[in-house]
Amino acid sequence: MAAPALQQPSFLLANLKVDSTTKPFLQRCQELVKVIDDYPAKELHLIFPWLVESVFGSLDGVIMGWNLQFLQARSNEYNIVMDFLDPSGPMMKLVYKLQAEEYKYEIPVSFLPGPVKASIQEGVLPDCPLFHNKLQFPLSGLQTLSLALNPFEYYMFIFASSLITPKNYPLGQHVSSLDNAYFVLVDTYLKYFLPTEGSVPPSPFADNRGSVSPPAPRAPSVPFAGYGIHSTSLLKRHISHQPSVTADPAAQEIWRSEALLQVFVEIWLHHYSLEMYQKLQSPQVKETFTPTEEHVLVVRLLVKHLHAFSCSLKPEQVCSSPSAHSSPLEEFKRHQGPRSLQEISRSSFVCNSLWTCLCRVVVQRFVQQKLYVFLQHCFSHWPLDASFRAVLETWLSYIQPWRYTGENTNPQTDQNKGVPEKWGLFVQENLLMYTKLFQGFLNRVVRIDLVNVKNALMVFRVAKVFAQPNLSEMIQKGEQLFLEPEHVLHHRQHRVFLTPSHGGSFLSARQSVVTDGVFRVKSHVYGLEGQDCQYKQMFGTELRGVVLKLIQIIAQARQTAKRISDHSAEVAANNSFMSWFGMGSPDLNYTFNGGEVDDTGECVKKTHEFLERSLDYLCQIFRLNAGQLSQLMATLGSGQDDGNSRQLPDCVQGENGLILTDLGRMQIINGLRRFEIEYQGDPELQPIRSYENAVLVRLFFKISSLVNERFGDHMEVLCSRPDFLGRLGRHYLASPEVMADGRQRSPETRRTAERNRRPRLSLRTLASYRTLLMLLFLYLFGVLFSFGPISSTLLILTGGFLYGLFITLFGDKLKSQ
Repeated sequence: MAAPALQQPSFLLANLKVDSTTKPFLQRCQELVKVIDDYPAKELHLIFPWLVESVFGSLDGVIMGWNLQFLQARSNEYNIVMDFLDPSGPMMKLVYKLQAEEYKYEIPVSFLPGPVKASIQEGVLPDCPLFHNKLQFPLSGLQTLSLALNPFEYYMFIFASSLITPKNYPLGQHVSSLDNAYFVLVDTYLKYFLPTEGSVPPSPFADNRGSVSPPAPRAPSVPFAGYGIHSTSLLKRHISHQPSVTADPAAQEIWRSEALLQVFVEIWLHHYSLEMYQKLQSPQVKETFTPTEEHVLVVRLLVKHLHAFSCSLKPEQVCSSPSAHSSPLEEFKRHQGPRSLQEISRSSFVCNSLWTCLCRVVVQRFVQQKLYVFLQHCFSHWPLDASFRAVLETWLSYIQPWRYTGENTNPQTDQNKGVPEKWGLFVQENLLMYTKLFQGFLNRVVRIDLVNVKNALMVFRVAKVFAQPNLSEMIQKGEQLFLEPEHVLHHRQHRVFLTPSHGGSFLSARQSVVTDGVFRVKSHVYGLEGQDCQYKQMFGTELRGVVLKLIQIIAQARQTAKRISDHSAEVAANNSFMSWFGMGSPDLNYTFNGGEVDDTGECVKKTHEFLERSLDYLCQIFRLNAGQLSQLMATLGSGQDDGNSRQLPDCVQGENGLILTDLGRMQIINGLRRFEIEYQGDPELQPIRSYENAVLVRLFFKISSLVNERFGDHMEVLCSRPDFLGRLGRHYLASPEVMADGRQRSPETRRTAERNRRPRLSLRTLASYRTLLMLLFLYLFGVLFSFGPISSTLLILTGGFLYGLFITLFGDKLKSQ
């Protein structure tokens, strides 16, 4: 590569594009590092968009990039990529170098998440500082709007978007969501720019030109009606009336942290507005965005880190009054930056309660509403399989911020100790996250197979979390506050607490704490669900009935799991004995039709344990005593008997046969009852088996069809006779269904049943290799006694006739014995 002094920017970009297709990956990265170090920002400015897209891929998915989602730690390129993209690595050095020169890079509005794009195109600026003062108006109108982002915001925007951009990946590639380069990079960036200890290292190129002013204060919005706070500021008013703001030194230290958090939340979570989610409940509306399992896992990583970041402020730092010695990052942990002090003016500044408000201030401002709608959508639309575990764990991580306080506690001891009282405020301000999503989980779990160990584990996880001491009481208290009468709050809707910076005091007298709690909970519920929401109590009568139904389903699945376990153990014991003679079953997974392939052995034992403990936890949560549980079990047992696995599922007789009811479907899903599936079409038309000769099957079918067609009426008359000849004819000519005990094994139509019960001659048995081998042995045996083929055939036919005669005369007595 030519020296920097002789190279023009256009040639630099052209050479880099050529190198990207001809040179090895390691050499390309080494030359990129040299270019970043040697060239000035003016020349690097032209290659920056191409370089970012070549690493993370383009927003339209055409450019694949380095495929970080498929880059595993065992790959040779992994360490090279991680060093190059590290927060202190060459790529971020390039970002800071360009940041100091105030370069801007455009992102078309069409690539923004759906609600953001729709809001901007309707002329309303989204309620997020990331989009303030950045819109570029072209001459062609709103359809070609774009955002002008600084280098750091542009880099993070492309990085975050690469997770959700549809791409045509090569066939055969598999994603390992927990150790790929993208997942590790997200974790690294979160820990660097939102550290739980210390501060974010300053930019090496920061100066007056590189400082980024905080977004301008928003124009006063219309006072909110009731409890839901909605900003309806017009786009043009934001653009034309935003005053210039001087850079605040305190804000300069944390602007990158705010930008990173805003980009991640907007790109990963803001794909559904409340109105869009309500429209998606209609089956006619097609989804515009479907999250993947990896996407949800990255969201969980973000949620966990936000909890850890918010809770990293120590109590002694909270209780101390704000002073010059406070770190700007600590202020960000408290209030999400100096400009958001007014937004938390209604919060309590009493020392003991402020610490409990830290997480809610951070999470509520940036994450709560978007995450709530995101999880609501996942709960409603995610497939009913084990991949839902990713969504479940994201939800459970959000509703347990006390797990991320940094305290080293024994999980078992922490479970017994319960949830500290200081988290009651968080539970109240996130009430719907507990109650509404719990209801969504119940709606899913009553429709899945709980004999599957993975599904049983999900029920156990949720029951264990909600059974933590104090948590159900906190939720119930939040519901009681929400149900307080409306008239109590009319005089407090516009009340604003005075903080020390607004003429108040930390020890200022306050009015009724209960009324403050009512206002807080109602604001949360109406803000997320709207003023016309119909709230269903988690501990109300309706949901309690659903829980009792779930308990019955769990008890039934537990019985099925135990039966499968006992049956598998019995078969294993028999196989261990029969294996000495080479007669053991080759596969235990198909010895019992009630379970899935992986639900045998240890898996079934785990299933039984998970379901047993889930029952205990649900009884603790909803305060069911032993008597109520015994009554439920008695009701369950009254509808079953020892042979319940052999009973038909619950059905009703329809015009064309049996029709399953909802109860019957549930019985089949949980393995409680089943049809004994048998082929019930024409026995002569069954598929040719591997143990049959195809030529002989077709030949004998033609012969028997000719005989049945010509002599069918005579056969029917013979088999209908009540005497000995009729019994003998039924033995040789009647179908197996007539010889059976008459019990129906699976649904069939009346026409099929009548056709299959007509007497007929069947020669298909003679096409079996086993029959042919037996006949061969009989003919060889005849040769030993000097019998010819004709004599052997007559003897075989005579023996078959005598066997049938014996069965006809003594078959009933043998069956009774």
